[in-house]
Amino acid sequence: MQNVLHLGPDARALFERVRDAVEPVLEGSDPRDRQIFLLRFERWFQNLLDGLRPVYGHHPDFEPFLLQLARDLAEGFVARPEALKELDLERDLTPDWFQRESMLGYVFYVDRFAGSLEGVEARRPYFEEMGATYLHLMSTLQAREGENDGGYAIRDYREVDPELGDREDLRATCTSLRERGISVCIDLVLNHCADDHPWVQRAREGDAHYQDYFYLFEGRTAPDAYERTLPEVFPDLAPGNFTYQEDLDAWAWTTFHAYQWDLNWTNPNVFLEMVRIMLDLANLGVEVFRLDAVAFLWKRFGTDCQNQPEVHDLLQALRTCSKIATPAVAHKAEAIVGPRDLVHYFGTGRRYGKVANIAYHNSLMVQFWSALASRDARLMSHALAAFPRTPASIAWGTYLRCHDDIGWAISDDDAAAVGLDGAAHRAFLSEYYTGAFPGSHARGRVFGANPKTGDRRVSGMLASLAGLEKALEEGDAEGVDLSIERILVGHALIFGFGGIPLVYMGDEVGMRNDYGYEAVPEHRGDSRWMHRPAMDWTAAARRHDPGSVEGRIFAGLVGLARARARTPHLHASYTTDVLDAGNPHVFAYARPHPLGTFVGLLNVSEAPQEVSADLLRDHGLERPYDQIAQGFVDLGSGRVRLAPYDRRWLI
Repeated sequence: MQNVLHLGPDARALFERVRDAVEPVLEGSDPRDRQIFLLRFERWFQNLLDGLRPVYGHHPDFEPFLLQLARDLAEGFVARPEALKELDLERDLTPDWFQRESMLGYVFYVDRFAGSLEGVEARRPYFEEMGATYLHLMSTLQAREGENDGGYAIRDYREVDPELGDREDLRATCTSLRERGISVCIDLVLNHCADDHPWVQRAREGDAHYQDYFYLFEGRTAPDAYERTLPEVFPDLAPGNFTYQEDLDAWAWTTFHAYQWDLNWTNPNVFLEMVRIMLDLANLGVEVFRLDAVAFLWKRFGTDCQNQPEVHDLLQALRTCSKIATPAVAHKAEAIVGPRDLVHYFGTGRRYGKVANIAYHNSLMVQFWSALASRDARLMSHALAAFPRTPASIAWGTYLRCHDDIGWAISDDDAAAVGLDGAAHRAFLSEYYTGAFPGSHARGRVFGANPKTGDRRVSGMLASLAGLEKALEEGDAEGVDLSIERILVGHALIFGFGGIPLVYMGDEVGMRNDYGYEAVPEHRGDSRWMHRPAMDWTAAARRHDPGSVEGRIFAGLVGLARARARTPHLHASYTTDVLDAGNPHVFAYARPHPLGTFVGLLNVSEAPQEVSADLLRDHGLERPYDQIAQGFVDLGSGRVRLAPYDRRWLI
């Protein structure tokens, strides 16, 4: 072995003890495999230590814990199928695979899209037609029966929901899709598990080992002290953060719902359990883990118990485990937090570029809806321009809506910078997107109203929020046209901003709100189910009819996907610079590239707009070519004219 990292004496000695511990596990492996694993382990050993020591370094059994972790990683590697080891090598050489302009994500609940994992394969021509190269299979693992937070109350991390199939079906789906160049993402819920998980059951039986997997308090002294600074995630559905367990005469920490017990990540055994689960699922062929609710992993008195530094250390260590044993795997952090906290999930300071590969650009989504309602891009431009630079090795997940609600994460400072009152603007957005504001085109519903803060989040399908539902009901042909343009200008933003665009099932054909959720007992009262419909395959069958709503939206999205794939400027490693368009109704941005600068222009209003040609000339675009329209733009008039909700990708 070569000393590729020039580790210090202490780290070198520790590494050698760890290497000795894994040698028996590697015994009998192909010599080349053994060499590859040990080289990777040495290469990433310092990263692993840097993530683990701040969290567990004080633990008296830190070294035995580290030795056990190393053995677990080696066992996962040895068990890894040959085809996946080959994929590991390929991605060692092409670490930017998830950043490429050809990446396009499609996201759906498996049961609601295809009925089962086997059904996903049967529907493959549909998402291939869209150009999808990344498939997020939601609610795949076995959740508790009855209420389960949309599948996020996990009963068994290693088993597939039996209604969808089994582990071999997941392996077969991953294999088939991988062979077609499509990467599978599934959810890995890190903050909590269901109250009927075997770990909880063992804790209820009095097993001290498993009781230490959770936060259990005798009496209300500690819970009350925490509650003084804790927010409520679901104040109307699940008030408070602790639930009394009569059989234990104790209070369990339950941030989200009473049936979801928060895991105690101060216990290194929880870390080991999650690593083993990751290795197991990765060896079935999962290529991306969406790490759910990661902001909440670490608890600290006197804080909101979100975004604590230890969270980023833990995520760095988890990602390093994948880089050692399953390097084809990427990590996506589900951290729906403010901009100042969000960038830390990619890593800042000593963790720069070492935390997650992918994170959701929640602010981009929120600012789009804000600009669309106000017909004004100034707040959007100000907020996004203030984003810190991110490492060149990461990718944003860009999206217009998801399976959860839309929370108006707009800071008072950003609002004040453009002459707005933050609270008033957030209230306006809630009114607008629930259709209560005069002249609103939207049809959404309130979710998670908090009387203490006045916050009101919003649920709704993209098409309904963009006005299509209202226009169709009223027979408003012009309104239909405008709503389609709103849908397409939004997708032009997420396809062209840089990152991995994520299309949520049904948005590609303009599916509207599903009000049938109110008739389902376990869904009633949770308006998020309004935008979690079953796939309307009758509507999807109209996607090739150019005169239909479905056909117009689908063709527009496919056109954007193809334009994106032929635009190397949209590789996620390049930066995005927000520009002053000189017009408050236009959002403008640039992506510098060795082939020349890309400039995006988006009209967020239903009125025609203009932008000075000097904006383009200042970025070297003397004869701009529009990648979407596939034609040159005439600058002879000195102005670029934009139709209502127009979108331009100029190179």
